[in-house]
Amino acid sequence: MHFERKITKKIKVGKIEIGGGSPISIQTMTKTKTSDTVATLKQIEQVALAGADIVRVTVNDEEAANSMKEICRLSPIPVVADIHFNYIFAIKSIEAGVAKVRINPGNIGSSERIKKVLDVAKINGIPIRIGVNSGSLEKETLNKYGHPTAEALAESAMRHVKIANDFNFDDICISVKSTSVKLTIEAYRLLSEKTNYPLHLGVTEAGTFLSGTIKSAVGIGSLLAEGIGDTIRVSLTDDPVREVEVAQEILQSLELKEKYIEIISCPTCGRLQVDLIPIAKQLQERVRPIKKKIKVALMGCAVNGPGEAKEADIGVACGNGEALLFKNGEILGKIPEDKILDILIEEIENY
Repeated sequence: MHFERKITKKIKVGKIEIGGGSPISIQTMTKTKTSDTVATLKQIEQVALAGADIVRVTVNDEEAANSMKEICRLSPIPVVADIHFNYIFAIKSIEAGVAKVRINPGNIGSSERIKKVLDVAKINGIPIRIGVNSGSLEKETLNKYGHPTAEALAESAMRHVKIANDFNFDDICISVKSTSVKLTIEAYRLLSEKTNYPLHLGVTEAGTFLSGTIKSAVGIGSLLAEGIGDTIRVSLTDDPVREVEVAQEILQSLELKEKYIEIISCPTCGRLQVDLIPIAKQLQERVRPIKKKIKVALMGCAVNGPGEAKEADIGVACGNGEALLFKNGEILGKIPEDKILDILIEEIENY
C-alpha cells in the first residue's frame, strides 16, 4: 500500500526528523506530575520502550519548570515542553534543554510574549509547534466564526505562523485538533492546502481506550491515507504506553511502519471448538517486546484455518480441543489446546 505523501518542510526534534519525507514519528505525553522527576522519567522510559519517538511533558508551574533540566538530561528520547498561559515556562524549558516547545496561541498571550519565546528558541535551534485546539481558540476568531470550524482552526494556525514569520522564525510544526473527528479531518485538509510546514496529527481528548482508539484510527488514519501528516499523537484517557501501541497499529495498518509480529486471528464463531479468544489476547501481549518480522496465524476451524496457517510463517489451525501446528507451510504436528500459547511463543522466539 503506497500513498502519495505530501513532502513538507523538514524540522528536527532532537535527533528525530519531522517532515521532508522522513518516517512518520510517534509522540505521546506523560501523565505524571512533571515536578515528580523520578515518576516522569520512569514513564518516559516506558513509552520509549513501547516505541515512542518523542515525548511531551506539561510545564505548568515553577516546580515543573525546575524539573526540566534533569528530565531532558536523562530522557532516552527527545522531550517537548507543553506550554499554556505562561510564556516564561517556555523560555525556562528551552534553557533546560528541551528539543521542542508546543505553544497554544489561544492562551499564550500577546505577540510580544510569543516573540520572546521565538527569540530564545531561535538562539537555541529549537522548533516550535503551533498547537491550535477547538476548545481554546482566541476570542476574536470565535467571534468571527461563531463556533469552532475547520476554517477557524486553520485561520488561527496560519495567523500565528505569520506572526512567527514576521519575527523571522521558520522552524515550525502545526496542529489543528478537535474532539470532533470530522472537524479534525476537515481542518487538516484545509491546512495542508495552505502551508508546507510539517503537520502533527491528532484527535484531541479522544476518550477512553475503546472510543479513543476508534476516533484516532479514523481521524489520523484517514489523513495519513491521503498523504497528510508527518508525526502523530493518539490521545487516550489511559496509560501513555497504550497511546503508543495504538499509534503503532495505525501506522502499521497503512504500511507506514514496519510491523514486527503480525497476528492473523479469526473472529471466532459457532464452529469454534477451543477457547481461542483468551489465547489470542495473551499472545498479543506476550509478543509485544519481540522484534522479529514474523506473520503468525491463529485460526479457529477448518474453513480458513489450514490455508491461513500454511501461508503464515508460524500458525495453528484449531480443531476439537487441539490444533495443527504449521511452520513455513509445513505441518509440524498436533498440539493440545492448553499448549497452544506456550508452543507458539517458543516457535516465535526460535524462528
